Amino acid sequence: MYCKDINRTATNPDIQFTVLGYTFRPRKAVDKYGRVYVNFSPAVSRDALKAMRQTIRGWRVQLKNDKSLTDLSAMLGPILRGWRQYYGHFHGSALKSVWRRVNRSLIGWLMRKHKKLTGHKTWAAETLKRLAQSQPHAFVHWSMGYLS
Repeated sequence: MYCKDINRTATNPDIQFTVLGYTFRPRKAVDKYGRVYVNFSPAVSRDALKAMRQTIRGWRVQLKNDKSLTDLSAMLGPILRGWRQYYGHFHGSALKSVWRRVNRSLIGWLMRKHKKLTGHKTWAAETLKRLAQSQPHAFVHWSMGYLS
């Protein structure tokens, strides 16, 4: 495997590989002096992201309108924290699509739970944002600032 970075600048058709859910490939990085350079570093792989989003879809959160937010937090929280702890060490922002998918599921849950929000996705998203601001530790991504 050819690991392209600042010291190895030749071109090669295979410049990335995936192991244990991480994809190692050239990425931009900033050194302690503020200089931008290319570094060979890991981030969550596309296959792992796809599997996480499919898992979230399989939970069918929007159909659990008999549960409260506390119940959902207790059910989903350990899994979401585990994903953040495992994949969030390197390029944590790569998990944005997962956090968005969780929020979309929660919006669907809100729209079924509260009938006044049925058919009003924007209102439900604003309600979810207010919930996230009032209870930032209910879900791990809310405490990191992914509110909507």
